[in-house]
Amino acid sequence: MDKALVEARAAGSRGEVPVGAVIVGPDGQIVASAGNRTRELNDPTAHAEILALRTACAATGSERLPGHDLYVTLEPCAMCAAALAAARIRRIYYGAADPKSGGVAHGARVFTHKQAHHVPEVYDGIGGQEAADLLKEFFAARR
Repeated sequence: MDKALVEARAAGSRGEVPVGAVIVGPDGQIVASAGNRTRELNDPTAHAEILALRTACAATGSERLPGHDLYVTLEPCAMCAAALAAARIRRIYYGAADPKSGGVAHGARVFTHKQAHHVPEVYDGIGGQEAADLLKEFFAARR
């Protein structure tokens, strides 16, 4: 989660919402890491999780990542949760909860639907306070 927090801080310094994601392979090595880049790329899908998925899939030569784990600083939104299920991510560890836009424990709760063909293990609150503080500071500076 430390590397995901580094990515989140870097995203915030670029003016992006400070969210960072890291994908770890079955061997425990980092396969991909990313921070949000929606504004920089003018791409509403350029969430940290999606960018990390794209990099990890390219690195492994597969659209599926069984045995891989995701560490992300904020609860994934519904779009990201669906992509993580499609990629067959084994485990998701996330920091701060997102009652407004989350798609795992809040909102759409993507993994609870019978249309979810794959349900990863989910662990929340990992580095949650630091991740929440980054987000609060970011948005407070913009108000």
